[in-house]
Amino acid sequence: MSMLATIQAPKDGFLRRVSDVLVARRGLYLMLLLVPPLLWLGIVYLGSLFALLAQSFFSIDEFSGTIVREPTLKTYGELLSPSNLDIILRTLSVSVIVTLLAAVIAFPIAYYAARYASGRIKAAFYLAVMMPLWSSYLVKVYAWKLLLAKEGVIGWIMDRLGLSWLLDAWLAAPLVGGPSLSVSYTGMVLVFLYLWTPFMILPVQAALERVPSSLIEASGDLGASPGQTFRKVVFPLAVPGLVAGAIFTFSLTLGDYIVPQIVGPSSLILGQVVYTQQGTAGNIPLAAAFSVVPVVIMGVFLTIAKRMGAFDAL
Repeated sequence: MSMLATIQAPKDGFLRRVSDVLVARRGLYLMLLLVPPLLWLGIVYLGSLFALLAQSFFSIDEFSGTIVREPTLKTYGELLSPSNLDIILRTLSVSVIVTLLAAVIAFPIAYYAARYASGRIKAAFYLAVMMPLWSSYLVKVYAWKLLLAKEGVIGWIMDRLGLSWLLDAWLAAPLVGGPSLSVSYTGMVLVFLYLWTPFMILPVQAALERVPSSLIEASGDLGASPGQTFRKVVFPLAVPGLVAGAIFTFSLTLGDYIVPQIVGPSSLILGQVVYTQQGTAGNIPLAAAFSVVPVVIMGVFLTIAKRMGAFDAL
């Protein structure tokens, strides 16, 4: 027993000295805590991004189909061809439309939850918003494909209400229409809205809850109408929450390739092209160049969002 105590005493003394050093030098303690996750981030995440960037400067030999590992801008020249630019602009358009519609839908819901709901109603609100996120992504997408099909529930309801002519007119419209909702941009946008709107609601609701009631009361005391109070006080303070939600809805739509594969027209968007080029076509450099596009777009978007205070609303 005495021998064990003799061995244990130096060990305890060493650990105590290490503890004293870490307490005295907070910078060293912080560095030891951060080094492992930063190494993981640097090697796995940033390393993969740099590898992706490097691949985008290679090219494909047109005759053999092999990758020519020599630095060149040929692939980026191919990326800027009219057909590929059309894919990029189409993807940007869909992402912007989904983000704007999500903001329009999310704002009144978040406003009610932040300003009026309380107790059980607020708990039910959080449950209703979060519940769709608990189910499988693929299950939700395939369920929507069935709903949007020509013989689906939405078509049946429109027929029962005598509004099938309205649905047919919408499907006959250029750009938004198609043979059915399940193979149209309208259907794709609806599915994206269902998937990503919760990510817009929660940041907006958090931003609205931080609006001091005293500011709203002061606005009313100074003679402002409810509409003026909303436009001049509430909405400007909620903008960071809207931008924070837009980070999620915009980026998730920009990079998604599963929804357009299952629901939507035959026209490709960015995620599908990356998937096709690196898989079926085997054109890794072009796939890498296409992958750089959303990285650059999101870099610009996040810079703007930070200046608008969106990070404070997350």
